[in-house]
Amino acid sequence: MKTDIEISNECNMLNINAIANKLGISEDYLESYGKYKAKINLDINKELNKENGKLILVTSINPTPFGEGKTTVSIGINDALGKLNKNSLVVLREPSLGPVFGIKGGATGGGYSQVVPMEDINLHFTGDIHAIELANNLLCAIIDNHIFQGNSLGINKVVFNRCVDLNDRALRNVAINSSYDRWEEFNITVASEMMAILCMATDIEDLKRRISNILIGYTKDNKMIFARDLNCVGAIAILLKDAIKPNLVQTLENNPAIIHGGPFANIAHGCNSVIATKLGLKLADYVVTEAGFGADLGAEKFLDIKCGTTGLKPNCIVINATIRSLKYNGGVDKNNINIENLDALKIGIVNLERHIENMSKYTKNIVVCLNRFAYDTESEIEYVKEYVRNMGYSIEVCNSFKEGSNGAIELANKIIETCEKENDFKMLYDYNDSIINKINTICKEIYRASNVIINNEIKEKIKLIGENNLDKLPICIAKTQYSFSDDPKKLGAPNNFDMTVTDIKLSSGAGFIVVLMGDIMTMPGLGKNSAYLNMDIDEYGNIKGLF
Repeated sequence: MKTDIEISNECNMLNINAIANKLGISEDYLESYGKYKAKINLDINKELNKENGKLILVTSINPTPFGEGKTTVSIGINDALGKLNKNSLVVLREPSLGPVFGIKGGATGGGYSQVVPMEDINLHFTGDIHAIELANNLLCAIIDNHIFQGNSLGINKVVFNRCVDLNDRALRNVAINSSYDRWEEFNITVASEMMAILCMATDIEDLKRRISNILIGYTKDNKMIFARDLNCVGAIAILLKDAIKPNLVQTLENNPAIIHGGPFANIAHGCNSVIATKLGLKLADYVVTEAGFGADLGAEKFLDIKCGTTGLKPNCIVINATIRSLKYNGGVDKNNINIENLDALKIGIVNLERHIENMSKYTKNIVVCLNRFAYDTESEIEYVKEYVRNMGYSIEVCNSFKEGSNGAIELANKIIETCEKENDFKMLYDYNDSIINKINTICKEIYRASNVIINNEIKEKIKLIGENNLDKLPICIAKTQYSFSDDPKKLGAPNNFDMTVTDIKLSSGAGFIVVLMGDIMTMPGLGKNSAYLNMDIDEYGNIKGLF
């Protein structure tokens, strides 16, 4: 089979105006970036008064290090809905350059289920992530300049960090040399609070409000200092004036796709922008969106943070599963994952069972998708299908990677059927509960931990948040994506384990409290066999090795 980039290069893309026309978007609201990309001006919201479409959330079981094709499935569902003559739209996150040059690769789907132009989207796209990075680092520069110029606010401890959108472990702990010395910890841009703010904002005014609420540091007597105290909110917002506008592109089958915002789900909240999702629901009858990594991370945050703060309610949750991930969770080494192994599959399938049980705590409108890979055997496929049906849930095989929309027709029909059921969505916890109770609820109800360890230093941080009346925010847990626990080696569906809170950070601008668990880091590193080793560009500008 051809590579992803070869397939994408053969696509006969339509002019972006033709794609916009499919959604009823006038050219007056388009800001074109060449022939095949455009931003949608937010003024369009003044003219959209139709009822919201159906919201379809695509999530996944715990992944292998290579990813399980959640984006591929999302695009395939959208294309299949289009083939069934439904007015549909896929709304996705923007790829981070960290994974693009690392092990996982890009985030534009794969095979015959991709969004295009693939190279542009995976690389600099329309510059949104760069703008977020600059806005973040401008605030950092302003903080250090304020201290240098006399520090009238009495900043004693800085808690807002610089960022860069690359995997660069050397920046995890950096000494800053100036008139005073301190250590800086870089985040990857897609894990930054500024990225989360862009994705949670509803308009420019809300964006400015959130920027003003960023906690930047403390005085000696632990008084909180916010970005608004530096009189810099307007300057930072200017850098995001275009980044706040959603990006319109297309799939290989020339169906509309909106791509906007790109937070990681293991160390951030893992959802595309609220603006893009809400716009999509006014433009289309069916909106397919995704939440990063496994359902214990991305979906939990989508449901408890994004839905909880916006009032959004998914009409259907699609749980993407792969046989290779189930075998990986059954103890198979990643190098042997393509070999049939029913014994390992029978051990690892408890991971899927756990995710189904967890999602059923939010809604019963669940469809399981088995994303088929070329080396999956019929015996393996039949075992998974029978297991899920015995649990009382629907399951369909998706082969959109190889067949495009035709490989997702049965799945799309099942989703349409499920979306017609009563929307019984409910939250996992009450925002008004205490911070510790909210952490315990997620860890025990979703991860199935028996005990959560929180030391006295972190309890003091929690107390300080409460004293500033910021304890009624939702919780964003940062942990490994490979396990329900905070230990990446505990695969399958572990029980009776401890989870350890290693730090807690207030993201008051984004509107949630970040709880770090285990050895999770906010700046990844490149692997020994990263994707950049196989990348090149020829004299004609043709790229190879991008996937």
